[in-house]
Amino acid sequence: MAATLGPKFYSESCPQAEFIVKDVMKKAMKREPRSIASVMRLQFHDCFVNGCDASLLLDDTPNMLGEKLALSNINSLRSYEVVDEVKEALERECPGVVSCADLLIMAARDAVVLSGGPNWEVKLGRLDCLTASQEDSNQIMPSPRSNATYLIDLFSRFNLSVQDLVALSGSHSIGKGRCFSIVFRLYNQSGSGKPDPTIEPKFREKLGKLCPLGGEGNVTGDLDATPEIFDNQYFKDLVNGRGFLNSDQTLFTYPITREYVREFSVSQEKFFKAFVEGMIKMGDLQSGRPGVIRRDCRVANSHRPRIEVLFETSNRKDK
Repeated sequence: MAATLGPKFYSESCPQAEFIVKDVMKKAMKREPRSIASVMRLQFHDCFVNGCDASLLLDDTPNMLGEKLALSNINSLRSYEVVDEVKEALERECPGVVSCADLLIMAARDAVVLSGGPNWEVKLGRLDCLTASQEDSNQIMPSPRSNATYLIDLFSRFNLSVQDLVALSGSHSIGKGRCFSIVFRLYNQSGSGKPDPTIEPKFREKLGKLCPLGGEGNVTGDLDATPEIFDNQYFKDLVNGRGFLNSDQTLFTYPITREYVREFSVSQEKFFKAFVEGMIKMGDLQSGRPGVIRRDCRVANSHRPRIEVLFETSNRKDK
């Protein structure tokens, strides 16, 4: 059964939890600004695969292929060590209390706030899953080649609207993407042997220098013109044909999503409001499967989960 979520879940059991998460995220940002954008994206890749249960964070074992090496995650997701730092700090203050799943939700919010984006109250009380599945991730997570039609269908499976899709894609307001994800756009869009015609010519020239044919696929480029600031520049770039990923630019070339892109490019306030709504809705995704509070986000607890955790998650109180 699904856990009952609420904003004051740790108010008695770990009242410093949100402060601790934000403090570690601030330190990570000072070391490497890109790291907090990477941590924010972990929420997306976790919540879409069987709900927000920290399945993404589990390392592979001899008996389990987890999600870290799934097609959309391998050589793409990063900054797991920041999550480790946050968890270690939480365990020092409140051992065995705060779940890794909640950690990701708090850290994603803080990544947005620390980059200049909106703040919001997060709901907490999730449990960490007992296992993970690379196959589940491969079947669900979209690739950088995805078009708007595919993305709309995917988001609708999770009761997320077209507006949610466009607003949440605005997470690419911060961070970087790999050349590997765009070489097809630059040299062989849809098997044509030609570049994607929707790319603005000067931007295509710039990307061609960054990502030459046959070049290093792990070289990175900015996802928008202000990659360390959470703002609506991402949408302005899409309007001008300067989206980095195919899955970004398709939001402007497709009529159903285009109007939201235009609206958010004009009004940062509307983008922020829609983004917060989308993040809260995504954070509500749960599988209802049994869960525990992991001591180490990378490893399933060695002891058997408590009976009350397994079967009475719906009775956990919002403290």
